[in-house]
Amino acid sequence: MVVTQENVAVNGSRSFSPQEIADALRDRIRTGDLKAGDRLPTQADLAEEFGVERGAVRQALKLLQEADLLTNVSKGSPPRIAEPPAPTHGEPQPTMVGLAPRLTEAFSAPDVRIDVVCHTAETLMVAIGEPLRQIHQGRLRPESIKVRILVPSREITLAFPVPVEGSGEDSPVHQRWLSMRNAQGQVLQHNLLALRATHGMDVKVTFRALPFTPPVKLYLLNDQEALLGYYLLTRREEEYGSQTLDMYDALGSKSLLFSFQRHAGERDAAFVEQSQLWFDALWETITTDLTLS
Repeated sequence: MVVTQENVAVNGSRSFSPQEIADALRDRIRTGDLKAGDRLPTQADLAEEFGVERGAVRQALKLLQEADLLTNVSKGSPPRIAEPPAPTHGEPQPTMVGLAPRLTEAFSAPDVRIDVVCHTAETLMVAIGEPLRQIHQGRLRPESIKVRILVPSREITLAFPVPVEGSGEDSPVHQRWLSMRNAQGQVLQHNLLALRATHGMDVKVTFRALPFTPPVKLYLLNDQEALLGYYLLTRREEEYGSQTLDMYDALGSKSLLFSFQRHAGERDAAFVEQSQLWFDALWETITTDLTLS
């Protein structure tokens, strides 16, 4: 896990954000330190380990629950680690489950090209950790990596997330989305560009801004596979700062990904080709330069 910003607890020690705690626990699951059926430590133990309040631990556990990594989540006892899903390319899977292995396979190519349309880079940031880990372990050795990402512009009125009542760029819901978009994109960019120094790889990561809110998420892998998922809107509440936000939003990590592969027949090949043409047309025409800040 790469940390790009220091958080300091009230006692002056190193603290962690909910996302960083979730990433650390996710690493333990992937490496086998935490196995299917194991109970997590108590919230109190995790709070002491990471030097945070229990609220941060609860938010981290919520992220893992949304990624289907935990079961038996209740207030009575610590949750258990969920059984991993059986690997499959044909059946649609939640983005957080299905994206990492597809990215890992894409990173086995000598020249990696990933094009993405998304609302924020959260799921991509987490899923790409697996191929990066295998690169650091020497199991994957691409020569070049080119990643292009389209996300909504900060200048537009988003279709979602939006407050149930009221709207506007000054709303806490919009500001929360913007801070997430920028922070997640910066972490993703940092982690990928670090491969230049550590492994001498030719890496380029570019963001551009869409003038509309994408209703779907799209991942194009090496011009060979297209993964499509629909953003399903729901009304939900979330703590943000000192307030509770009541909003219409989508949990992209739960969007089912439908895979279309160029070698799977004429229909799939046409979908991959048209999806790539659609992405390239957006990139070269109505999108604008984007600086994550």
